[in-house]
Amino acid sequence: QYGNFIDDLRLYVRGGTGGMGYPRLGGEGGRGGDVWFVARERTTLKSIRDRYPQKRFVAGTGANSSVKALKGEKGKDCEVHVPLGISVLCDDGKLIGELNAAGERFLAARGGLGGSLATNFMPCKGQRRIVRLDLKLIADVGLVGFPNAGKSSLLSKISHAKPEIANYAFTTIQPELGKIMYADYKQISVADLPGLIEGAHANRGMGHKFLKHVERTKQLLLVVDVSGFQLSIKTSFRTAFETILLLTKELELYKEELLTKPALLAINKMDLPCAKDNLNELMKQLQNPQDFLHLLQEEMIPANTLEFKDIIPISTYTGEGIEELKACVRKSIDEEAEQENEEYRKKKLLLLQTSE
Repeated sequence: QYGNFIDDLRLYVRGGTGGMGYPRLGGEGGRGGDVWFVARERTTLKSIRDRYPQKRFVAGTGANSSVKALKGEKGKDCEVHVPLGISVLCDDGKLIGELNAAGERFLAARGGLGGSLATNFMPCKGQRRIVRLDLKLIADVGLVGFPNAGKSSLLSKISHAKPEIANYAFTTIQPELGKIMYADYKQISVADLPGLIEGAHANRGMGHKFLKHVERTKQLLLVVDVSGFQLSIKTSFRTAFETILLLTKELELYKEELLTKPALLAINKMDLPCAKDNLNELMKQLQNPQDFLHLLQEEMIPANTLEFKDIIPISTYTGEGIEELKACVRKSIDEEAEQENEEYRKKKLLLLQTSE
């Protein structure tokens, strides 16, 4: 967990036991209640942990069968409100469900059957298990970059988020979510995630926690310092070109599919002296990356390079290029949506043709 931010939680869930049957009159006991996870906005995993420190959720027992009510009533269900963008995993890590939209429900533990002729009128116990709730931020755009590339400053410039900003490397230690608002009221959510470092795929720093959140974003926005980057005295200095290749390598080593996401590149700190020369150099390198790969050690070179839909020079300090960047993000998201709709329409047509 990052400070107060929690992105996974283990819970014990148990369905209610069924009610007793009534052998003499063939009465059936009520079924035990179920435990449900229900996605709700404005809920966090931290609020669940604070409210239920025991992290145990048990549904009600079914009513016994009696002379007055031969069929016993079902036990009371237990509903747990969870945030949006939750993966539900078994304790062994197997994915058993996802909750992405408000109101979606997931049956976490089923109640036991009531006593009946089939069970010799003895009730059954409810299902019990330990589940893990895993939060993956759902955002349209994920900001990807090494520490100090200016991601937090960018987020505060393009959206209403107020992330912590300072000139030392690790400012963002918890995911920040901002929304870009457009004149026609369209909103695009942007997630600034904790700074990647070299070796993140091997879970150095906050490697996997960071990369896990990137999986859910529809698009990537790489943010790179035009004058290059050095994490500490002990690590090598990286030019902007090397930084882009290293970021690509980290994403590729974690999950190759991440490189198939549409990507934009924001080149930050254009207000610095020599920025123009550095930018010209970088553009040359990006046009023919193959000619410059010899500058890097072999293990740093990604198998596939990222294709950028747009490259936008910006300065979060002076505001240069920010409006253009917002327009590019919007265009890119709209194009993707259009493509998805097109594919959906084609599938529908195919289904209609085959059914005829």
